[in-house]
Amino acid sequence: QVQLVESGGGLVQAGGSLRLSCAASASIFSLSRMGWYRQAPGKQRELVASIRSGGPTTYADDVKGRFTISRDNGKNTVYLQMNSLKPEDTARYYCNAYRFGIDYWGQGTQVTVSS
Repeated sequence: QVQLVESGGGLVQAGGSLRLSCAASASIFSLSRMGWYRQAPGKQRELVASIRSGGPTTYADDVKGRFTISRDNGKNTVYLQMNSLKPEDTARYYCNAYRFGIDYWGQGTQVTVSS
């Protein structure tokens, strides 16, 4: 069992920045992939960014160049640095971890971007 706890969400004006953190209860060395997803009201949950244990990253097209995912192995934490935020980035952001065929999810943190 892996527990994930997100933090760092909030209200920000368009053009601003936020950094989300996801603390894992297990060593992230054991997690083959970690990522951030988001879900806006009335929409499906979608991948924002992911990072594999070896380091390769993936980003959704609409966040490329604005968001950066990174990991601190010593702190078992994954981050999502979000810059140049837009109102359409407003959503609940969820941390995800994948290990041995099982997906784990955090409770999410709300990000609201005002215009």
